[in-house]
Amino acid sequence: MAKAQHKVAEAKSGIVAALPRACSDETAAVEFLEAQRWAVTGPCCPHCGGVQVYQMKDRTTGERNKRFLWLCRDCGKQYTARTGTVFEDSRIPLRHWCYGFWAAAASKKGISSQQIQRMTGLSYKSALFMMHRIRFAMANDFEPKPKLSGIVEADETYVGGREKNKPLSQRNAKNLGGKGKVPVFAMVQRGGDVRSIVMDKVTMANLRKALLGNVDLSTRIMTDSFNLYGFVGKPFARHDFVNHNAEEYVRGDVTTNTVEGVFSLLKRGLYGTFHSVSKKHLHRYLAEFDFRYNTRKFDDGERAGRLIRNANGKRLTYAEQIGKTAEAQSA
Repeated sequence: MAKAQHKVAEAKSGIVAALPRACSDETAAVEFLEAQRWAVTGPCCPHCGGVQVYQMKDRTTGERNKRFLWLCRDCGKQYTARTGTVFEDSRIPLRHWCYGFWAAAASKKGISSQQIQRMTGLSYKSALFMMHRIRFAMANDFEPKPKLSGIVEADETYVGGREKNKPLSQRNAKNLGGKGKVPVFAMVQRGGDVRSIVMDKVTMANLRKALLGNVDLSTRIMTDSFNLYGFVGKPFARHDFVNHNAEEYVRGDVTTNTVEGVFSLLKRGLYGTFHSVSKKHLHRYLAEFDFRYNTRKFDDGERAGRLIRNANGKRLTYAEQIGKTAEAQSA
């Protein structure tokens, strides 16, 4: 008896099936972004929130306006799919934005701006700015987030170049307050989300602030045997730790393997894909990896759609991106 033949591309979601055309045709890109942006609410005005809106079309041909304008009957203002998003006022064609959203959502270890440059034909400067805006959209800093609970693993790591390639004065960054590598602190709820933070120094005050700001007091905390965790873990319901110095990595259900896995994926991306990331922009790369981890149960299409909707209501100007404003310098 002949085996049943599988349909070609049967594993593709509707969004993934539509993306290739959206990445190559400007009209398809506009329609795709409109569909994803307003997938939940339906078409609405970004100025007043009204839903009495319509596409502006030529009365003779019935074709859409060349700028793909919409008009709101409530406030009388015109707008496009770009209005009120991270790609507002961008001169980059929307088909390239679609590719950037797709690549950022589907690449497990990220995609470099130089790869975006090669695939789209944009300049490196434009590709880099576009990807920084997409990472800005990945950050969920504009909405209140529920605190992590249940079992939460916490740990710190250090991001930077190899010690042997640094001046002697900048080596051994693991000493508190040391120079060289940049500390990153992460908290992972088992079966839930991750929160990653760039720290100036790993101190008791900084660790306490991060934990109390992101973790519910009823939580069971799990860390390694770093002495500062013994103090900052006291306010929580329970604090367990494993002693890595004694080669103890698992004791019953006590382990930090989940957060270590998060760091492993982060470093493979930073060193293997991006190669070098400055401290000024590191928080955006953390937002990118956190977003993909927190949507790990989505397929690539669902993740891309969520990312496009996350771009609503967010703006990142070039001055902010290069750090010439007070907001960017304090980020």
